[in-house]
Amino acid sequence: MTERELVKGCLDGEPRCQEALYARYARRMYAVCLRYARHELEAQDLMQEGFIRVFEKLKDFRMEGSLEGWIRRIMVHTAINCYRRKSFQQERFGLEKLPESPVPADAMDRLGTEELLAMVSTLPEGYRMVFNLFAIEGFDHAEIASMLGCGESTSRSQLAKARRMLQSMITASTTPVHVGNASH
Repeated sequence: MTERELVKGCLDGEPRCQEALYARYARRMYAVCLRYARHELEAQDLMQEGFIRVFEKLKDFRMEGSLEGWIRRIMVHTAINCYRRKSFQQERFGLEKLPESPVPADAMDRLGTEELLAMVSTLPEGYRMVFNLFAIEGFDHAEIASMLGCGESTSRSQLAKARRMLQSMITASTTPVHVGNASH
């Protein structure tokens, strides 16, 4: 089924087309949501909320670009809106001073993608959001500031802090632990 047929079927309310659209894009959109979430359950919630929005806004899709790209953008905006809601409910993330620690040259080679994504998921929410938008989605600081309702300098600062935290985590995870011969 083509994208056009899929969209038309969804707009006509055909459950078969709605299921097909979900099945076609769910895995990739889950990966997007996972980058913004702290854990899998939160990613599932983001994806579910995102797909609800996809089906609500499908009438606005103009068939000019990629359907997948359009859905991805909705997922990212869903994550941003979730972050905004949380930031009103919680105190803003701390701006603690983080030590500078360079990452060994071969450290990145020893890390798997899953390990790196797991590290990103442990970043404080604001740092994680800015890091994902900048490093993974390719937005610039002006766009990020507009999306998150903060200043460009805040976006830059949070990206720098996210990078320092990731450097520390990468260094810690790739530093070999030496166990000496202890005699009792």
